[in-house]
Amino acid sequence: MMDHELREFVDRVMDRRAIDDEDVKMLQRNILNDIVMTRDIIDVLVALDRAVPQSCKAYADYLVAVAVDFAVWENRPTGVIDRDKAHWLVPTLSAGEGPTTVAQRIASEIVREAEHCDETLLAFAFAKGAGKEIAKAAAGSTSRALLAN
Repeated sequence: MMDHELREFVDRVMDRRAIDDEDVKMLQRNILNDIVMTRDIIDVLVALDRAVPQSCKAYADYLVAVAVDFAVWENRPTGVIDRDKAHWLVPTLSAGEGPTTVAQRIASEIVREAEHCDETLLAFAFAKGAGKEIAKAAAGSTSRALLAN
């Protein structure tokens, strides 16, 4: 369920069709500062990336950071992108006409950061052309996962 302040933020940026640096500061300091992050909130933030035609670099950077932090470190199992998380992330990141540049960054950074990553997200990241960086990250994750077994 979406918090009232977040709902107002979404309405405001959708009306303006833009997210600027001040909006990001408000989101960080006033709206998302003291709440527990959830999949629903990540879904909303990713949808805003897709729906708002003009967004600043700070929003992209913030979205990548919170999505990676939540998916890899806050959402159990910690450090692992299991099948459940992958089956949530892939539709969220690829909704509509396919992933945005920011959604591709999120997938790439999650693969790089996670200690183990389900093949569903790996396949998505590779299929979307994230390139050599994901291959290196995936190889590192696979090696760690094999060593752990």
